[in-house]
Parts: sequence; structure tokens; C-alpha cells
Amino acid sequence: MIFTIETVSENETFEAGKRTALKAKPGDIYCLDGDLGAGKTVFAKGFAEGLGIKEPVTSPTFTIIKEYPEGRLPLYHFDVYRIGDPSEMEAIGYEEYFFGEGVCLVEWSELIEELIPESAVNITIERELEKGNDFRVISIDREGIL
Repeated sequence: MIFTIETVSENETFEAGKRTALKAKPGDIYCLDGDLGAGKTVFAKGFAEGLGIKEPVTSPTFTIIKEYPEGRLPLYHFDVYRIGDPSEMEAIGYEEYFFGEGVCLVEWSELIEELIPESAVNITIERELEKGNDFRVISIDREGIL
């Protein structure tokens, strides 16, 4: 079953990420998908704040992963948009992150879906421009996460 919420501002999308992180546990993996400009990084910034991370969060598009160790739980923020083949993930040691004690947030996870454990939480952010530039529908495949 898919659960959805609607947000009408960047702040509401940020707050949805923050609320999600408050429930995060060690070893959790959150897959974050949506088109360019959908709000994935805004959600990720809120998620980081929800973990108590004070460091500015940016999308790790060119580095693939950014580590934020100082929160309630370590956050491993992946952006796999530039991964050409899932085997490239092995070179960065993804398994240590996916099966470690921190929380993984993976943007563009559909590009490496064969590596994502079944236990991962899937979140999709979609824009509906006819309802306004900042209107988003956030869908999640687990009850009680948002």
C-alpha cells in the first residue's frame, strides 16, 4: 500500500523529510526518487536536520556519497544519478554503508535497484505544476513513516 502527503511549499517538503528522520533507526535505507527539481534535496536537508545534523547538506551529485557523522545517527547521503552501472557502487564500498549502523538516504535509487535491500523504504516526490510551482506529492511505501 502506498501512503501519500501533499506539500505546498519548500518548507513543508523540508518538514516531511525532518519528520521521516525522527523515526529512522540504525541500518535503515531510504530510497528517494523523483525527477530533477522534484524536491529530493530539500527533503534530504530536512531529513538531516531531523537527525540533528547541523552541517549544510548538498546533493552529492559528483562525489556519489557524503557522510554526515555528527547527528543522532550517522547519515550517508548518496546521489547515484551519475552511476553508469550498479557495479560502480562496489568501488565505493556501498555495502559498508547499506549494512552499517548509520542511515542511508539514496537519491535516484531506481538506477541501482538491484542493489537495494527489500527492507528499504521507498519515497517518491512528484511535482504537479498545474497546482502550483511548489506543490508536491510525496509517496511512501510504508505506513507511519511520514
